[in-house]
Order: sequence, then C-alpha cells, then structure tokens
Amino acid sequence: MTRLVRCMLALAALVLMGTSLAAAAEEVDLLLALSSDVSRSVDHPKFLLQREGYAAAISDPHVIEAIKSGPHQRIAICFVEWSGFGAQKLVVDWTIIDGIATARKFGDQLLELPRSFADRTSISGGIEFATAQIERAPFEAARRAIDVSGDGTNNAGRDVKLARDETLAKGIVINGLVILSDRPVPWNAEHTNPPGGLDKYYQDNVVGGPGAFVLVAENFDSFGRAIIKKLIAEIAVLSPAHRVAVHRDLAR
Repeated sequence: MTRLVRCMLALAALVLMGTSLAAAAEEVDLLLALSSDVSRSVDHPKFLLQREGYAAAISDPHVIEAIKSGPHQRIAICFVEWSGFGAQKLVVDWTIIDGIATARKFGDQLLELPRSFADRTSISGGIEFATAQIERAPFEAARRAIDVSGDGTNNAGRDVKLARDETLAKGIVINGLVILSDRPVPWNAEHTNPPGGLDKYYQDNVVGGPGAFVLVAENFDSFGRAIIKKLIAEIAVLSPAHRVAVHRDLAR
C-alpha cells in the first residue's frame, strides 16, 4: 500500500469519526427526562390518565411554542417509569422534539407501550435512573432537568434527599408535579397524604436546583392541564409577561 493511499484512508477515517462525533454532540435547548410514578397506589385508570396526559401535553400548541422560543428551537426528551427499589425502566429513549410532527410521534409511541411496574414507591430510584439517562444522552444542552410526577412519598430504596443532592451536584434541576389523592390509600394513609401535604413533601425532599418548582394537580383528572403548565415552565425561553399570558389562557 502506497503512502498516498494510507494517507487517504487515514483522512477518510478522521472525516467519519468527526461526523460521528458531530452527530453525538448535536445541541438542543434542554435535556428533559420525564420520570413517572407507576407504583401500586396508581391504579389503572390513574395510569392511563398519566400516560394520556403526557402524550397530549407534549404536542399541545403552547408547549410547541415554548420549544420554538429557544435558540435551537428543539429539545430532547425521554420517558422513564419507576416504582419500587430496582424497578425503573426507560420507556421511550431520547427523542428530539422540534415541532408538532415529532411531538405527536413521541406521544403515539408512549400510548402504545405497556405499563412497566406496580410496586412500592422509590422516588430516589426514579431520580437516580433518570439522572443516568441524562448522563448518557446523545445530545448536548445548557439546561438539563428531571420532571418527577408522583402521588406519594418515598417508601423504598435510598433516602430521597441523598439521591436529590447527588443529582443537583451534577447541575441537573429536579422539578415536581404532585398528584393529590381524593382518598388515602387504605394500607398507609400518610403515603399519599403526608403531614403538611404532598406538595410540601416534594418541596422539602424531592425538587431542587435553580428555579426548581412544584406544581399540584388536584387529582388525576386535572393532571393533563398541570403537565402542560409544567412543561411550559421547564422549556420556555419566554418573557415573564408572555408566560403569564399563556398560563392565563390555560386556566380558562
């Protein structure tokens, strides 16, 4: 093999490597891991409301507008379900959402897949697993966040504060959406209705990072509207006045 041929092969290899690295480093405005509670306190109707709520919310016009407000006009999301200790699953892998078509495709995929678990409630495990997904994401973003939704306190696995603090130390923000229960679970009333309320529990133990927040869905039926507001708050690069206007519109 001549020196010229070897040089040409080496150059081709470098070009291919560079192309691969460029694809792996594609930039988005936000890496968002949607982390959903499917523990045994979430019965089948509630589970369907969660899945359908997420699927509909991601293609809501207000959410698409929020995505388009960023400099790259696209985000990347994945969907995780979690329950007890060691019970976490990546339901939908990292997907770029840059408009209505990709959003609807993500939602359709979400609706087609079966439920993952129905065990105890390890919020800590859900956070740890979502963090691992963010760290292996094939995209880069200046902002990284985990969106935790649930209807109860941590009752399995590690201390949730330890998992939260480790994730925050990596520069990942954790936001919460708590789903209030109309009736306490019979085997442990304080699991879904802890002293001070579930929203306070999430505020004290689960969420954290710059701008972190907790939103409340009064019940599973109001989950869809709550998740739209939450996604807009996480995604949008909107003026405060514009964001208030969007939330006012959603409240009608």
